[in-house]
Amino acid sequence: MPVSSRIPGFKDLSPLERRRTVADRTGLSASALDSLDPNTGLSVEQADHMVENVVGVLGIPVGIATNVIVNDNEYLVPMATEEPSVVAAASNASRMTRPHGGFFVSHTGPVMQAQIQLLDVQDPEAARLRILEAREEILELSNAEDPTLVKFGGGARDLTVRVLPTRTGVHVIAHIVVDVRDAMGANAVNTMAESVAPRLAAIAGGRPLLRILTNKADQRIVRARAVFDRDLLGGSEVVDNIVHASAFAEADPYRAATHNKGIMNGISAVVLATGNDTRAVEAGCHSHAVGADGRYTALSHFEKTADGNLSGTLEVPMAVGLVGGATKAHPVARTSIEILGVTSATELAEVIVAVGLAQNLGACRALSAEGIQQGHMRLHARTVAVTAGASADELDNVVQRLIGDRSIRVEHAEKILGDLRNGSLV
Repeated sequence: MPVSSRIPGFKDLSPLERRRTVADRTGLSASALDSLDPNTGLSVEQADHMVENVVGVLGIPVGIATNVIVNDNEYLVPMATEEPSVVAAASNASRMTRPHGGFFVSHTGPVMQAQIQLLDVQDPEAARLRILEAREEILELSNAEDPTLVKFGGGARDLTVRVLPTRTGVHVIAHIVVDVRDAMGANAVNTMAESVAPRLAAIAGGRPLLRILTNKADQRIVRARAVFDRDLLGGSEVVDNIVHASAFAEADPYRAATHNKGIMNGISAVVLATGNDTRAVEAGCHSHAVGADGRYTALSHFEKTADGNLSGTLEVPMAVGLVGGATKAHPVARTSIEILGVTSATELAEVIVAVGLAQNLGACRALSAEGIQQGHMRLHARTVAVTAGASADELDNVVQRLIGDRSIRVEHAEKILGDLRNGSLV
């Protein structure tokens, strides 16, 4: 892990200088980060082995979030995102936690569930009990499918059964609860579900249909908390405004959807950079935002502490892994894991959720202070200028004029470029 994730002036360096700095801070060789260069990163040939019908690869910017302390450990965090201000906001918000020890994160363990759907059961309530009576047999059959997982301390841990009324009749749904260790777990639990489905159907006296994991990973919860410094935030008024904004998101699903999107800006960026399944994580988080009353609400909460600082908390499912899938097959994902220096899937999940809370705070602060557009549009202006065709030498001039004119549009950038090139821009 890096000696310190605090790197003043990091944003002023060139991409090559940043890679060298990251290598130096993490103890990696400079060549270890070569995969982050598109010329030496994921090749079309490698991509052709990852998915079907490959015609090319899509480049996504990878930035490094600095200032991150999680459970007293320092991290430099790779984030893959196309959205301006996300990496900067996460870094800046993390800086505001440092006087108070950074982020403190806990977890419930790397547990996933497989579902087996049983149809045409004549006595569903009795079938439920028959299946539960065969619990040890079902767990033994499940674990026989993945002796390697069992060897590393994981495996099927429990069996639950539900009787579920649906519009096509009553279904019996069995859940196998599995400790998946350092894997995301989809392959392991799917294999177990398929292997035990015939036996469950025989016990129930029905037929199996779906045999697959659930992405509602409510037994794989990660909880993060942090105190954000009042003075670094901008004072007591900003703290109070963020608390009011948080209350709005908790009470209103329209605000909660965008509030939670801000959390996912941070979470999904780290999940993607490390080669994990963004769709699975997003599905799990958004399902978790629906409470027992069926209402969609905010995943995070902000409160004012007794000494006037801002306390932030976030609790979400986090199904990510270090083994299998793109985490091993994608060269950038492997490099991202090396930069992080994490040694378990749980540690990776802890860092991801901390960054999600940081990014959420950054967005709430912008909304509650100067407004989201001022900071976001400053960075967006660079994207617009590049889209309009600005060269490296022209970029700063075009960006400054876009911001000054308060018109950050491609057509306006094209006009500015025309004026700049014919000498009429003053």
